[in-house]
Amino acid sequence: MRPFDYHRADTIADAAGRGSAGATIIAGGTNLLDLMKLQVITPERLVDINGLPLDEIGETAEGGLRIGALVTNSDLAADPRVRRRYPVLARALLSGASPQLRNMATTGGNLCQRTRCYYFQDTDRPCNKREPGSGCSAIDGFNRIHAILGASDECIATHPSDMAVAMRVLKADVEVEGGEDGNRTIPIDQFFRLPGDTPHIENELRSGEVITAVTLPPPPAGEQRYRKVRDRASYAFALVSIAAVVDVRNDEIREATLCFGGLAHLPWRDERAEAVLVGESPSEELFGKAADTLLADARGFGHNEFKIPLTRRTLKAVLMDICGMGDD
Repeated sequence: MRPFDYHRADTIADAAGRGSAGATIIAGGTNLLDLMKLQVITPERLVDINGLPLDEIGETAEGGLRIGALVTNSDLAADPRVRRRYPVLARALLSGASPQLRNMATTGGNLCQRTRCYYFQDTDRPCNKREPGSGCSAIDGFNRIHAILGASDECIATHPSDMAVAMRVLKADVEVEGGEDGNRTIPIDQFFRLPGDTPHIENELRSGEVITAVTLPPPPAGEQRYRKVRDRASYAFALVSIAAVVDVRNDEIREATLCFGGLAHLPWRDERAEAVLVGESPSEELFGKAADTLLADARGFGHNEFKIPLTRRTLKAVLMDICGMGDD
């Protein structure tokens, strides 16, 4: 790890100002410190925001929750309101990392964590995300964990967060302060970016902006599920994960929202696949049509081609479970 200057921010404005001047913000540090040790990221200045009053969960006037950016993953998963009203989020949080890491990892930091692509973390190998224009080693390399949706010729990395998948299915908003625009709110559907030809730009945060909170709308109608398929039972990133909110009444799917992890550069949502389900009676044939729509543009790169049938099976299992049809 290279030497760096350290400053503990007293206010959000202090943190934002130093961020605008090129400093890197640190909260839990569960991802940043690892990347600093590998010298993937070598900041000259760190700004610690742990002293800021951003660690509370509060009710909103609309009936949702406002979650401070410094609320830890453990505290968020254990909150009775989250467990009762947003079980998909609690389940997603508990499926991520380890208890020790969840005790440190924060809500804001979780959204901003970097990919676990092997080549991104190996400074001896070309990586457009780490060094724009150098190439993508994963495309012709060992790409078992990599994207099958939304990738580009510049990058096929996946976003590692479980929490973000649940946040997107719940249609959360991300509140930020600082920067040229002052305070603003970014719908989570617009927060993350696909790689395109700029895979090093991963989200819509601008220079000097600090995430201060994530706001959840009132709980959605219907049943919520989170299912994660991985190589081992714990402390592993998703090969495919699905967050689902489906409202079934009188044998009709009234509403369906689906978000997928492990498949793309961001938590992946396909409204076309959701539309296939709405207004229909649950059936295996219908679920197959939804999977066909979701995977119509899927592309494997050799080692990760197994993700296509795996996603199909996992989606079918989740929908059968949530519609009360059993689970094969």
